[in-house]
Amino acid sequence: MNWQQLWLGFLLPMTVSGQAPGLEKEAAVDYLLQYGYLQKPLEGSDDFRPEDIMEALRAFQEASELPVSGQLDDATRVRMRQPRCGLEDPFNQKTLKYLLLGRWRKKHLTFRILNLPSTLPPYVARAALLQAFQYWSNVAPLTFREVKAGWADIRLSFHGRQSPYCSNNFDGPGRVLAHADIPELGSVHFDEDELWTERSYRGVNLRIIAAHELGHALGLGHSRYTQALMAPVYAGYRPHFKLHPDDVAGIQALYGKKIPEMEDEEEETELPTVPPVPTQPPPMPDPCSGELDAIMLGPRGKTYAFKGNYVWTVTDSGLGPLFQVSALWEGLPGNLDAAVYSPRTQWIHFFKGDKVWRYVNFKMSPGFPKRLNRVEPNLDAALYWPLNQKVFLFKGSGYWQWDELAQMDFSSYPKPIKRLFTGVPDQPSAAMSWRDGRVYFFKGKQYWRLNRQLRVEKGYPRDIAHNWMHCHPQNSDPTPLDGDTSSSATETTLDTTSSATDIPEH
Repeated sequence: MNWQQLWLGFLLPMTVSGQAPGLEKEAAVDYLLQYGYLQKPLEGSDDFRPEDIMEALRAFQEASELPVSGQLDDATRVRMRQPRCGLEDPFNQKTLKYLLLGRWRKKHLTFRILNLPSTLPPYVARAALLQAFQYWSNVAPLTFREVKAGWADIRLSFHGRQSPYCSNNFDGPGRVLAHADIPELGSVHFDEDELWTERSYRGVNLRIIAAHELGHALGLGHSRYTQALMAPVYAGYRPHFKLHPDDVAGIQALYGKKIPEMEDEEEETELPTVPPVPTQPPPMPDPCSGELDAIMLGPRGKTYAFKGNYVWTVTDSGLGPLFQVSALWEGLPGNLDAAVYSPRTQWIHFFKGDKVWRYVNFKMSPGFPKRLNRVEPNLDAALYWPLNQKVFLFKGSGYWQWDELAQMDFSSYPKPIKRLFTGVPDQPSAAMSWRDGRVYFFKGKQYWRLNRQLRVEKGYPRDIAHNWMHCHPQNSDPTPLDGDTSSSATETTLDTTSSATDIPEH
């Protein structure tokens, strides 16, 4: 076994209609031999004793969380036909946790995406690959920086059956899906012939397979837990996918835990070191009076409020200093119409007039600003709703629902705000949502809070200055002001009926 190449692929079905039962058993023995449950003797006959096969089947069934019978029953046959990785399983040695195969001698790695699959729009494929990296950087002190040219520590590419740059050939659709090198080699190859998909039960999920392969590229072997990302059997698309505790324990055994204090330091360094704007003309707005231009729950859970040419953060302990908008987001004008951050894509979109600006943290994306098309100019507000991972744009009495990673047909928009958001006013000045699915609308000096069914809760509207901006000593309404946002919000439908819960103070 070449331990520098880790294979993930489909096992051929072991039975064909009309074949003899003996051939099916022979295929099962080949499977057990291929994946390390049976050991071929160095000398003598290649035949295995019945008790050897029975013991190997027991080990396989135990590792697969199947009833342990030692018999080639239907459940065992089904398990053997499932897609899986080609690396041998160490489970017959009673390994009860993650397997480590190597590690990088550094924690800040570069990567390069050499090409993308033809079955997905490029922006969808890129987003899936970036999310795959983020699963690991969320739980370990690893950083991944993309480079567009030259050498990179980790290199991702797609190729067909043969490639001059890869000595391991693929075999067409439905068998071998991808393979990767262990540290510190860095190659990750995907089979171009597969039907790569995202957010679909069809085909092969690119995000999950990429995360599995990156686990190998970072030094992880296979997990015994069938629900772990690093399990040898590919479990298919999971809409609420997250790392298993065994995945987390494995990567942290290699690189350590992600220390919260390190995140705070990184967060502070991302903010430009700009002193508070002095109280000189043009006059600074008063956060405790007047109407907001925009508000958003931004990266790392910071809440940003916009008014005129200025922006400030709102926390549970009060207001942060005022900064000029252009001092934080270079090239961005003041007097914005709307602002929204999407943890799904990590994009911030700002709207003013007939233009839109896109930033990642505080850096403008190439090609922006752009002209708004298919959506009316001079928007009133915008928000990202984590329960369906969509952006909502508001103007007057109507709204648009926008999927950032899909081609949208806006011919049926705008739709009436009150048809979806019950009890909110028309022409809101600002809007935002909290990570639990609650939605907030602002207009004038008041704000409205909606539950997960998008209905205004009892006791609203309330006063922005008193209950939100903390302009008075104490308020009785805990509001969501600071926290840790998640880029892997679960996918649900707009008519979700989960009950709302109170939001804790931060």
